[in-house]
Amino acid sequence: MEPRSEPDPARHPPVIGAVLDVAGSASQLLLDLPAVHALAGEGDPVTAAGGQIGAQVKMRVGQRWIIASIRALRLAERDDALVAKVDFMGEGDDLSGEIGAFRRGVTRFPLPGTPVHPVTTTDLRRLYAADHQGHVAVGHVHPARDVRAMLNVDAMLGKHFALLGSTGTGKSTSAALILHRICDANPQAHIVMVDPHGEYAAAFGERGMRLDASNLQLPYWLLDLREHGEIFLTSSGPERQVDADILGRCLLAARARHRLAQDIGRLTVDSPIPYLLSDLLQILQQDMGKMNRAGDTAPYLRIKGRIEEIRADPRYGFMFSGLLVADTMAAFLKRVFRLPADGRPVSIVDVSGMPSEVTSVVVSVLARLVFDYALWSRDEPRRPILLVCEEAHRYVPNERNAEGSPVAHILNRIAKEGRKYGVSLGLITQRPSDLAEGVLSQCGTILAMRLNNERDQAFVRAAMPEGARGFLDAIPALRNRECIAVGEGVATPIRILFDDLEPHLRPASADPSFTTLWRETGDEDAIVERTIRRWRAQGR
Repeated sequence: MEPRSEPDPARHPPVIGAVLDVAGSASQLLLDLPAVHALAGEGDPVTAAGGQIGAQVKMRVGQRWIIASIRALRLAERDDALVAKVDFMGEGDDLSGEIGAFRRGVTRFPLPGTPVHPVTTTDLRRLYAADHQGHVAVGHVHPARDVRAMLNVDAMLGKHFALLGSTGTGKSTSAALILHRICDANPQAHIVMVDPHGEYAAAFGERGMRLDASNLQLPYWLLDLREHGEIFLTSSGPERQVDADILGRCLLAARARHRLAQDIGRLTVDSPIPYLLSDLLQILQQDMGKMNRAGDTAPYLRIKGRIEEIRADPRYGFMFSGLLVADTMAAFLKRVFRLPADGRPVSIVDVSGMPSEVTSVVVSVLARLVFDYALWSRDEPRRPILLVCEEAHRYVPNERNAEGSPVAHILNRIAKEGRKYGVSLGLITQRPSDLAEGVLSQCGTILAMRLNNERDQAFVRAAMPEGARGFLDAIPALRNRECIAVGEGVATPIRILFDDLEPHLRPASADPSFTTLWRETGDEDAIVERTIRRWRAQGR
């Protein structure tokens, strides 16, 4: 088939094929194999990659250029031709043979026989051009060497985002890079990051405030009933509901004893009113004394025993210290949410040194406080907050692993409703298939790095728009620090090579070198002694 020549273009980009058929959002092209091979000799790296999977091609329709991405290739019946499946990405005005004013969506499809051209570096630059207002540069567009990859911060945060990638792909460093770029452009930002491994404090230095078991000082009375239940209730099945009813009744009575409760018309068990643990224990004892049968006292004894155990455990001191009874809610919120930022817009909540059974409760309280603060301050000047959860599959697991935990409930609610109140959610995970599907589907921007697991790849593919399929097929072949970005935060699906972050701005997540460290020896006795001392003291 001989492709038709273009009618009097201002310039003559090479023709590498023609449209074979058009079907809705996708179509097929017939590419001339010698012409595709000839592109390899082009000096422009973008043009040289034309005709390959993931590459873009363009077709002129009237006074517009239609841009498509190659999803799959196969040999045609003719030995010198290829059949390419493509997804239409958008269109732009024809500016003397080049693309201008690119926008998503296609208003007029090409007809079969329309000539097909490779895009150029200039085309990519126009394709991904962005006014720098509200955009941050995080890397380069593949395969161009000098086209900057921009993320639209308002669009990305306004509808949440997810950063996905297997261990060792540079996920943590890429997350730090994105947050650094956002903070560079917005030094008065308000970002709360949940750090389960103690990695990110090293990345943000003076720009971040590290909060861990030694200085978080999370008042226990800020917990709601479900969160109290996660810590104070040890039973399961029907017994748990009985215990929860008793705990709720006694907790409400304990809150009612505080002077702040006198000014509240309708006090609820979830109202963040301080109370004394000693009052709660006393009320439990009084209620237990009203029971007629010995068997009826078992729930009270279970709850009392657990509360006394928690009070005596020094690992819970950051939450259940007797010093946290005062009304410190305003100071706590200002410190955690960085209000004002004072040059340190990022709160890194390091939960790695906290007891594992309470970690999800801490994350639940922080997430709920973020949401409730935004909800109850909606009549005030807006102060949007970004909540970033590393290892997000721990907190919002899929239905197969879910247990109805409070943290999964609140993160689901933020994913669905947060943008109405100025709360953005950033999810970082290496196992997207273990995430709740509904939460990932609420993320308007997905940044997918290399995923080695086929189930993870299939899960991400199902969550992404149809037009990005050609890019998604490249996920298993991505190099470290590369990602496929799709959704609201980018003009069109894009393959990004992230910038190399300076060593002092990187998280402390580098893999150890076994061969190097195994050459070192000496001082083992002191190392073991110090380790055992910290181990026994449950300190770091």
